[in-house]
Amino acid sequence: MKHRAAPGEVRLIGGQWKRSKLSVADRPGLRPTPDRVRETLFNWLGQDLSGWAVLDAFAGSGALGFEAASRGAQPVVMIESDKTLARSLGDTAQRLRATQVQVVAGDALQWMDRVAAPKAFDLILLDPPFENDLFEAAWRAAIPLLGARGWLYLEAPAQSDLQAPGLHLHRHLKAGAVHAHLWTCREASLT
Repeated sequence: MKHRAAPGEVRLIGGQWKRSKLSVADRPGLRPTPDRVRETLFNWLGQDLSGWAVLDAFAGSGALGFEAASRGAQPVVMIESDKTLARSLGDTAQRLRATQVQVVAGDALQWMDRVAAPKAFDLILLDPPFENDLFEAAWRAAIPLLGARGWLYLEAPAQSDLQAPGLHLHRHLKAGAVHAHLWTCREASLT
C-alpha cells in the first residue's frame, strides 16, 4: 500500500531522504509534481545522480530538486520567486542537512539570463506556474546552461513541440493535467 502524504505536504520517493516530508504552502498556482510523474522522471534518468549539477528553476515545494539531491546530485540550485516559499526551501534544506542545496530567492528567468557559466548543469528542471505562459521562455533560457551531455525537463499543461538544435525529445508522459517532457543533448546517453 502506498503512503499518501497529508494535504500540505509531499513525500520524497527515493534516495537517501526517501519518505521524508516536504511542506507545501497553500499558494495560488503551487502544484507539486505528482508522485507518479517524479517516479517516472527518475526512472528515465536513473536513480543515481551522483555528481550531477542540477538547476531546479521555479522550485515551488522543492519536490523535484530535493528528489535529485536525495539521489546524490550536487550542487542543486533551487530558484523560487516567492520569498516565503524560498525561505521554506531553505528551512527544508537545513532540516535534511542538504548542504549541496543552494536556494536562490529571485526570478528564474532573470537568474538564468545572468548566469555567467554556460553549460553548467547536467539536469535542468523547469516547472513554471501553469497559469503563466513562461514555458517557451524558460526552456529557451535554460538551453545555454545545459551541459554537453545534459537533460532538460519541462512540465506543462499541454504537450510541447519545442525544438532546438542539438536537443531531441527523449520522453513524454501525460499524467492527469501534467505533460512531462524530457529532452537530451544528441550526444547524451544513459549508461
